[in-house]
Amino acid sequence: MPEGVVARTGLTQAREHLATSRFVIVDIDQGAEPPLAGEPLSRRLGLDDPAWEWLGRPDEPVRGEYHAGTAGGVVPVVHGNRVAHIHVLADDRHFIMVHQGPVELIETFIDQLPQDLPPNAVTAMYLFLQGVLETFRRAVTQAHLEVEDLEEAMFGQRQPEHVHQLALLRRRAAHLHRAFLPYAAVAQEILVRRRMAHHDLPEEQQAMNRLHEHTVQLVLVEIEALRDAARRAASSYSSLVADQQNVVINRLTIVSMIFLPLSFLTGFFGMNFAYLTNGLESEDSFLALGLGLQVGALVVALYYVLYRTHWRQLRDSNDRDATDDQP
Repeated sequence: MPEGVVARTGLTQAREHLATSRFVIVDIDQGAEPPLAGEPLSRRLGLDDPAWEWLGRPDEPVRGEYHAGTAGGVVPVVHGNRVAHIHVLADDRHFIMVHQGPVELIETFIDQLPQDLPPNAVTAMYLFLQGVLETFRRAVTQAHLEVEDLEEAMFGQRQPEHVHQLALLRRRAAHLHRAFLPYAAVAQEILVRRRMAHHDLPEEQQAMNRLHEHTVQLVLVEIEALRDAARRAASSYSSLVADQQNVVINRLTIVSMIFLPLSFLTGFFGMNFAYLTNGLESEDSFLALGLGLQVGALVVALYYVLYRTHWRQLRDSNDRDATDDQP
């Protein structure tokens, strides 16, 4: 097999490819051929170091290790609406990817290799890890745009389904943060340890270390910005609901201020007092007291309501404008 080829194979042919090539990228899909129970995948691939026995193990958490010139780990990848985990292993000659089922990142990575074939396995691993970070950045950007569109729609015309959409976006932001944070901690630990322990690293690898470390921090900042945007949208929705409730309460207050005095006067003149039954016998007295008091109470209530809700606000607004216009 020529140097630098990509071998997309199952477990049975993977060991042969790793043994015969100087530099080969091996993609192993365990979804098509599940591993046998008992023997670790690393042994079946010819890797005798027990440090890599976790390779290909189902439900393995995010991790990263560097041992005897070989780097490996379990990295999270955004695949559609879920986060998949890919096992990677790289030394001077081989770059191995192990996963369950098809993953869009691996398809894109392999399709781009004929145009940009890396010179060695270490560079191939860094290219792949940068692709991992780009999946998170694209997911965060898409979610951020959805949050902004939803916030704009809420201010235009608030709908009940906006609450559900906002909850899903906040959940997606939390899911991305929970999936990426362990990888960021592991990557930071390994890169710092390599930089401190290996001062003779080639300049190219040092540059790739710095680039990857910077991009990891950038993704963390973008995820935190997405969470802040989701919280801000939720706060905006709560403010809109509170404003609408205040309007309803204000209208109920106005109605109460108008009808409570009328109800009181109606109940008062409906009582069976001697003065009311014997003294108010003429039509003029009924109009003066019965209807006159109700009209007076209505006028006072309307004046108070208009003064509190409109005239005083207009006057205060004019006073503020006059103050602002003063030099």
